[in-house]
Amino acid sequence: MRATVIHGPHDIRIEEVPDPQVRQPTDAVVRVLNACICGSDLWAYRGVAKRQPGQRIGHEFLGVVEAVGSEVSTVRAGDLVVAPFVWSDGVCDYCREGLQTSCPHGGFWGEPGSDGGQGEAVRVPFADGTLVPLPKEAATDEALLPHLLALSDVMSTGHHAALAAGVRPGATVAVVGDGAVGLCGVLAAHRLGAGRIIALGRHEARTAIARKFGATDVVAERGEAAVEAVRELTGGQGAHAVLEAVGTEESMRTAISITRDGGGVGYVGVPHGGSAGVDISQMFNRNVRLGGGVAPARAYIPELLADVLAGKIEPGLVFDRTVGLDGVPEGYRAMEDREALKVRISF
Repeated sequence: MRATVIHGPHDIRIEEVPDPQVRQPTDAVVRVLNACICGSDLWAYRGVAKRQPGQRIGHEFLGVVEAVGSEVSTVRAGDLVVAPFVWSDGVCDYCREGLQTSCPHGGFWGEPGSDGGQGEAVRVPFADGTLVPLPKEAATDEALLPHLLALSDVMSTGHHAALAAGVRPGATVAVVGDGAVGLCGVLAAHRLGAGRIIALGRHEARTAIARKFGATDVVAERGEAAVEAVRELTGGQGAHAVLEAVGTEESMRTAISITRDGGGVGYVGVPHGGSAGVDISQMFNRNVRLGGGVAPARAYIPELLADVLAGKIEPGLVFDRTVGLDGVPEGYRAMEDREALKVRISF
């Protein structure tokens, strides 16, 4: 089969790799229908996050089960499934508590020795604890597939940020970052009943999606200018809940500074650089809470899936370009050069 591998900075290739097989009785093999490129994949593409030459890449996919091990009971061959970006056993203490990202037997797609999501098929460890079944008829619904695919990471991560920040009905919410996760954070805040949603972003195509997802205001400034703009919009107080979806020191400083006293920051941007802009004394003096981290998507997918199937949310609108497997290297370049927001891969 063919799959995406990374050989170094800006060196993404499509190569022949061994076909995945059931190795353990808890495994499944999934033939991929849709996958995508994540903003976090770009850190490896830029060379900031180190990868071994020839390592597989990609962690968001959905597809059809081709084979299962003898102990797999929740899915069977022919089922349409979506995979969260982390596999987990589903039975450990962390998994039972809804924190599958801390599963001691879990892992991330594309780790050395594992399959990446940007390939024709994937071996899924602990299929019962990882895969979420989808309606079979969705496999032929091209309009629905992008929304289901978004549950594997970006929508679940935006939801995690909203919960960690303490979004509640009627609250004023600010979202730092206009990437796919930030936009899904806007959608998550709207879904949870926020009364006002301020999206921080300067790319008009992206802020248009933010408004469609429920943003009531857009702030294009950055840094101190952004802080002043949000403060002005909120009568000098700031937002009850702030979602940080970038991961830089500047974005974290902005997030904390625009949080209302007694409010909370939900951070889901992968941190890059030193302290990531966290000023404990500022937080202490203003009673600002900080929560978040890696989203346990497996815990959120069933709830979010119900809303996708009911047509209440359409997170797949973040995909603005679709390519075949051979188009993946160009998809990375397009996202790196901000010519595309998020690239979907259709097989």
